[in-house]
Amino acid sequence: MQTAIFGGGCFWCTEAVFQTVKGVKQVVSGYMGGELKHPTYMEICNGDTGHAEVIQVQFDEKVISFNELLLIFFKTHNPTTLNRQGNDTGTQYRSIIFYANQEQKEQAEKMIDELTREKVYEKAIITEVCPISDFYEAEDYHQNYFLQNQGKPYCAFVIQPKLNKFISDFKDMVKPDDSE
Repeated sequence: MQTAIFGGGCFWCTEAVFQTVKGVKQVVSGYMGGELKHPTYMEICNGDTGHAEVIQVQFDEKVISFNELLLIFFKTHNPTTLNRQGNDTGTQYRSIIFYANQEQKEQAEKMIDELTREKVYEKAIITEVCPISDFYEAEDYHQNYFLQNQGKPYCAFVIQPKLNKFISDFKDMVKPDDSE
């Protein structure tokens, strides 16, 4: 098993997408990148702790590569907006990749270079690439948020369209309905 850590805005959105990816065994929402030890969601929402909302992805590299996860990450959020994803604004919503080793760092930087060279986005990619720091698991009510709250407006109007786009764009990488 390998670990990838991504911040692409609200962790409810990124969690919902990555939970449907073949080879992903576990997704945990949390906080990383700040100075405050054991932050709470309310402290993160103030935007002054330095933490980003992130997901910690445990994946089987025999099924899906880190590079494929990077592509999903970049294609399922806007990596060109500073501290913002849609209506969610603040440093906690920044686009960031926390790498576990030199290989992940190089792959992330290479992916950014390729997407830039191919002009996939009209604006410059501003995703940060940083070494892993302390991960703080988010409160229980944030875990599996979409799966447990699909009827709530944010899930229906923000997460579901993003999930639908992922499923449409990455059909071959979606877990079958009967998988764990």
